[in-house]
This record gives sequence, structure tokens and C-alpha cells, in this order.
Amino acid sequence: MPSIYPPKFRRGDLVRVVAPALSRAVVMEHDNTSHIERRFAEMGLRLSFGEHVDEMDGLHSSSVQSRVDDLHAAFSDPEVAGILTVIGGFSSNELLPYLDWELIAANPKIVCGYSDITALQNAIYARTGLVTYSGPHWSTFGMRDHFEESHTWFVEALFGEAPIDVRPATAWTDDAWFRDQDARTVIPGDGWWPLQRGDASGRIVGGNLCTLNLLQGTVNMPSLEGALLFLEDDFESHPATFARDLASLLQTPEAKGIRGLVIGRFQQASRMTPDLLALIIAKQAALAGLPVLANADFGHTSPIFTFPIGGEAEVSVGESSTLRITRH
Repeated sequence: MPSIYPPKFRRGDLVRVVAPALSRAVVMEHDNTSHIERRFAEMGLRLSFGEHVDEMDGLHSSSVQSRVDDLHAAFSDPEVAGILTVIGGFSSNELLPYLDWELIAANPKIVCGYSDITALQNAIYARTGLVTYSGPHWSTFGMRDHFEESHTWFVEALFGEAPIDVRPATAWTDDAWFRDQDARTVIPGDGWWPLQRGDASGRIVGGNLCTLNLLQGTVNMPSLEGALLFLEDDFESHPATFARDLASLLQTPEAKGIRGLVIGRFQQASRMTPDLLALIIAKQAALAGLPVLANADFGHTSPIFTFPIGGEAEVSVGESSTLRITRH
């Protein structure tokens, strides 16, 4: 299925914020909205919200019907240019049997978020060919400090058309900034980890690994033939967990057609190291001879770059590694 690229943002566009996973009520416990409003105003984007974003049940989400209705309303509204998710969570895959794929395909719009939203994004790509974007949530824009690089990458990917040459961040953070904007710890960057040398280009498939794996065996799993995998996981994914989740993905029949792997930065609590990750990669026959680059700036640390699921990228892993998003 050919990729369908949605129109890019222009100043004055309307963005709809929806909550396909956790409710906005969870986010509103910490008042960071003034930073969000300022940043979107500076980009020239107007914000609107799904009717059900503040509903919350015992799992801090809302009913499947409420979440589906908000997504359908966003795709149906001709004034809405893009859709941003409030935050991640655990339950976006609950929506997949009830989505109107013909409606989504007929109304291509930007969809941006990450983490649990991986299930929704890859399913949209698999069922419609619509390119979506792994990048900041609406709530991520509430980060007062150390947000500049994430913001720049978001603008480059969602307003621009030119190829994006990604560079490793010189510093990063891994803290609960949303609880205390003053208690931040900046960690010096240690660059990318070149685990296996080589060059590759292909369609980007991926996002959060354990969430992507939820799609295996369903019609919502995108093809891995010719794919350049971008994978990450959060603090709950320790090395052994990541290893078996990666093995599961690479044992799918179409994994024989992947062209390379880019791995996002691990959170400190995962206790992943370059040596452990190199050991994990070396065990996977499906990755033999393929380029593997790790410690890239996406996932559950900050900053994160915005990349297109279904878009195209090139990676070169060696003494001086490069990563370029060629079509987004």
C-alpha cells in the first residue's frame, strides 16, 4: 500500500486534541497548560478539544465509544488540520476494531503522539496508508525548560518538507518534570551507539516496541517488508524484557525483509547499557549484516525528535553515523 502524506501545518491551522489512551483529567492534576498555550500560539496553531477528553473511569481512561467518537469527529471536521494526543497510557489498541478506516483514509490529517499511541499510529498506516508522526503529545508542550530541541524537531517535521538531518542531543533529561518544573536533572549526552555497521534506507515502522507487538497476528500490523525499524521502550522494559520483545517481533515472517534498526534512548531505570544491548542485538539472526544504531533521541526521555511512521529514512552506521528523515 503506498504511503499517503497528510498536508503539513500552516499558521492559522486548527489542531484537535484527543485522548485515545489516558484522560486529560490525569494531566490536569499538574497545571502546565500556560506553557502549552503559549507555544501553540507562537506556532500559529489554534487548539480545540474532543468532547470526551476529560472523561475518566477506574482505569484513568474513558469508554471505547467516547474515544472512538472523538477520533471520528476530528477526522470528519474539515476545519481540523491535525490531531494531537493528550498523553499515552495503556489502551489505544481497544479502539482498533471500531474505527472507520474509510473515513480516516478519505480525510488525511496529521496525527502525532507516542508511547501507547504506537498501536493507533501503526494500525492507521497498515489499514489506510496514512503517514502518522511519532512525536510530542499535547501535554509534552507543558515542559517549561529543556524543550527547545523537541520543539524544533516538531516544527521541522510537521511544518516543513525538506529532509531532516537528525543529530544526537548534547544533553538529555529523564525526570518527572510534570510534577515539579524546578526539580530537573540535565544529563550530558554520550552520542549514538553504533552497534552494527552498514547503510540502509526504507519505510519507517515502529515506535514503542511492546505496544507495536500488540498488533502481531492482526490486520492492524503494518508490513515489515522493506522497513527501517524505529523502536524504543520505557522504564518498565529491562534488558531481558526488551530482548524477548525484540525477538518476538523479529520472529514474524515478514521480519526477513527489514533493512535496519534504530533504537531510541532507554530510561535510566531500565538499566540498559551499550554492552548489554550489543549482546541482545548479536543474538538476533534476523539482524545479521544489518545496520543497528542505538541511543537515538526518541522514546521516553527528552528531547525527542518527531519522525513519520510510514515515511522514509536513511541510516549510515560507522565511525561517523548519520540519520536522515528523507520524506515526511
